[in-house]
Amino acid sequence: MCRHLAYLGPPVTLRELLFDPPHSLLRQSWAPRDMRGGGTINADGFGVGWYPDGAAPVRYRRAQPIWSDPTIAELAAVTSAGAVLAAVRSATVGMAIVDTAAAPFADGRWLFSHNGVVRGWPDSMVPLAAELPVRDLLTLDATTDSALLWALVRDRLRAGVAPARAVAETVTSVAATAPGSRLNLLLTDGHTVVASAAGHALSLRATAGSVLLVSEPHDDEPGWREVPEGQLVQATATEVRQRELAAW
Repeated sequence: MCRHLAYLGPPVTLRELLFDPPHSLLRQSWAPRDMRGGGTINADGFGVGWYPDGAAPVRYRRAQPIWSDPTIAELAAVTSAGAVLAAVRSATVGMAIVDTAAAPFADGRWLFSHNGVVRGWPDSMVPLAAELPVRDLLTLDATTDSALLWALVRDRLRAGVAPARAVAETVTSVAATAPGSRLNLLLTDGHTVVASAAGHALSLRATAGSVLLVSEPHDDEPGWREVPEGQLVQATATEVRQRELAAW
């Protein structure tokens, strides 16, 4: 399992999102509140992607605990953005622990993260993997369930499927072929974010001009609401739409 977040709104420093809150992503890396049996800490890597001045996203990913990398703390203090996706990783036993296995995964303007696990990996995913272009399989970021989930979502996006539907279809198809999987996905292009609640916790907080989607609320302030199991959220900085996965 992992912990992740996506933010859209007025520019803030990465430090304000990743380090400053009392239950920040940094703290969730070593003291998560709701892993639901998916490990105890998130120390197998981390990553953050952000959109500088509307440009294509920039990523910083490492295969080490976020608390052990002084560079990210320095970078976060001086880097601001109005769109951010970040994650800390707890690797499933047997899966690669390398920089490229850490979210966010990327393609063009898209950033992607997965919080959860695909059951029966890798055998359960053979039928779905067989539907992908061979080149996509040969160029996966890592031999992990999350990297393959990204390939499945990306394949739909390239075919012109709308982002919310691409995520909903991926979650539904994987849940059918790998029952019991936990499939909380995050997808953003810097303007819109899509998030699924499928097997794990997801919360959001929206204001008049911002939205924050997280695995766990990063403080105890009012305004957080939990996304019910089986629902998908599509949000911009000013609008939030939420309904059952099958409705997208």
